[in-house]
Amino acid sequence: MNNTPNLFATPHQDHKRKLKLALVTETFSPEVNGVAMTLGKLVEGVLQRGHTVQVVRPRQIDEDALLSRDGLQHVLTYGIPIPTYPELRFGLPIKGRLIQLWCANRPDIVHVATEGPLGWSAVAAAQQLGLPVSSSFHTNFHTYSQHYGIGWIKTLIENYLRKFHNRTLTTMVPTRAMQHELQARGFDNLSLLSRGVETRQFSPIKRSHTLRDAWGMSPGDLVCIHVGRLAKEKNIGAVMAAFHAIRAQQPRAKLVFVGDGPLRKSLAQTYPDCIFTGTQKGEGLATHYASGDLFLFPSLTETFGNVVPEALASGLAVLAFANGAALELISSEQNGVLVPMAAELDFVNAAVALATNPARLQRVRQNASNSVAHLGWDAIYDSFVHTLSGLVEQHGQSLAQPDATNAALLINQTSA
Repeated sequence: MNNTPNLFATPHQDHKRKLKLALVTETFSPEVNGVAMTLGKLVEGVLQRGHTVQVVRPRQIDEDALLSRDGLQHVLTYGIPIPTYPELRFGLPIKGRLIQLWCANRPDIVHVATEGPLGWSAVAAAQQLGLPVSSSFHTNFHTYSQHYGIGWIKTLIENYLRKFHNRTLTTMVPTRAMQHELQARGFDNLSLLSRGVETRQFSPIKRSHTLRDAWGMSPGDLVCIHVGRLAKEKNIGAVMAAFHAIRAQQPRAKLVFVGDGPLRKSLAQTYPDCIFTGTQKGEGLATHYASGDLFLFPSLTETFGNVVPEALASGLAVLAFANGAALELISSEQNGVLVPMAAELDFVNAAVALATNPARLQRVRQNASNSVAHLGWDAIYDSFVHTLSGLVEQHGQSLAQPDATNAALLINQTSA
């Protein structure tokens, strides 16, 4: 087991050098998902600190003009739709094009955020050019397979992910629990890069009585809410089981789904009494969060789950399995409630217990917002830049003083 180097511990060192970062990803803003949101925030933070970023990504559906800004360049590539995620695209391998691109305008470091064919070719191109390359682990793709009837491929995906990430100098992960889990699964050189939350956007003050009225709710009525993609891997069945048990005790309770996905149509047909708002963004999203009471989050596949800190910041009582951001951020019975992984009966019972105890529900909600008030993005930006800068320095030192192993490696890379 490899321990995280001290280089990645905390961003105390003030790196004066301005970085030229090449970010390679299959998804990016304005696509709506946690990875795209996180990467968009990181790019914004890097640009704010005076560095430059080249984003290499597939062209999005119906994408025409790009908004240009100082320090940011988009390089668009071809892609094909991802099965069950038609709004997202796998980038096709373009190793030769990337070599030409980075020979003409050499970045200081390449960061690969997704593990598709585009990401693989980016790692290969960077290594052939002798560029330092890092990666981040955002999605448990190997666990998705069981939700789509292809569980037999889980081991193949796991082996691919491990080989992919172990070719990079470090893999950034969002929680310590994920760091320990991946280390046990044979992933090397892991470093911690957490997530922030926009507490100015997500706040209890965004609660809207007008919106609750539109949902047909009186002030004392319970609104259960789920925010996220409506897909098999999100374990939506547990949401419905919990809500049906709640409604047996509280007939006026309402369930609101915020988000879209392949299950939306069938869910809306099967459960016409639920409210389906579709995708919400910006202030609309913040208002929807804050207008709920109990956030039901039963996903078992998250590496983090950005919706958890957003819900907490919005003053919701969050019920979740002990996984990802929930495990990292929730002190059970203080600012939310955790139940053991995959214990769906416990999830249902905990939902009913919260829903039928208004004083307990209110106490948890009152603690939720303050519990994530410290999770500003600025510290995350600094940590990201610190890690990248340290890798650039480390890589430069290894090239300046090559030993026999390094020299042979460089010869093999340049001749590949």
